[in-house]
Amino acid sequence: MKVTVVGAGAVGASCAEYIAIKDFASEVVLVDIKEGYAEGKAMDLMQTASLNGFDTKITGTTGDYSKTAGSDIAVITSGIPRKPGMTREELIGINAGIVKTVSSSLIEHSPNVTLIVVSNPMDTMTYLVHKTTNLPKNKIIGMGGALDSARFKYRLAEAMEAPISDIDGMVIGGHSDKGMVPLTSHATRNSIRVSEFLSTERLEQVAADTKVGGATLTGLLGTSAWYAPGAAVSALVQAIACDQKKMFPCSTYLEGEYGLNDICIGVPVILGKNGIEKIVDVPLSDAEKAKMQESAEGVTKTNGLLEI
Repeated sequence: MKVTVVGAGAVGASCAEYIAIKDFASEVVLVDIKEGYAEGKAMDLMQTASLNGFDTKITGTTGDYSKTAGSDIAVITSGIPRKPGMTREELIGINAGIVKTVSSSLIEHSPNVTLIVVSNPMDTMTYLVHKTTNLPKNKIIGMGGALDSARFKYRLAEAMEAPISDIDGMVIGGHSDKGMVPLTSHATRNSIRVSEFLSTERLEQVAADTKVGGATLTGLLGTSAWYAPGAAVSALVQAIACDQKKMFPCSTYLEGEYGLNDICIGVPVILGKNGIEKIVDVPLSDAEKAKMQESAEGVTKTNGLLEI
């Protein structure tokens, strides 16, 4: 199993590290445009192999996509990160050109690759890959919902003073501060609805804190977060590589599901060896349906800024 990660910055390097530590891939290739950067990150990570007990081979290259040939899965993290005060949508102009070039280069050398898009604005970048490549839709996946759901579960556990292993919850909709739809009505602690433990007002605060999770970290760190995004991507890669049939909310191309068409947006899917193997239809309340529709309108508006 060969995995390529394009972009050896904080998110890409964290993703490569988590994949290597889980030891399910034979090789991880890091690609970056900065001379020597991916090679250096790869060497640094390989020097942890004996300490962390993994045998995955990690190599780096400065823009040589021939080194990625035969990749089963590729992750696109490249692009400029958010700075404090920036929205994900403000990144569209620069990142669209990067994502378009990167996806084309990856497919040239690995025509059967499954692509996982991380670059922001993530839903729109995932849509761009659909519109500019010939990959089947099940092989193009946007990462956002997996990360947003992890942040949701963190906030729920914090509010209930409970271990996160007790918590299950999901965020659907667009990967943006306004577009996320935390499904508080479906969230549970050991199969008991969280509404049995938390007031309506506290749940609303949890949802609000979840939606600005990325912006909160950007404000604290001065740039985008990397540990949780890297872990979220590695979980998706592992689900595909190991044919786990796990369910994650991911940005996927919809053709009537959830009443939406010609859009990539976060909904629950089953991930296995074929990428997205099934879109799961989750019953939503009227309020959740309205929020999902509003989220879709926001994503569609951002998509309109693309030059395809």
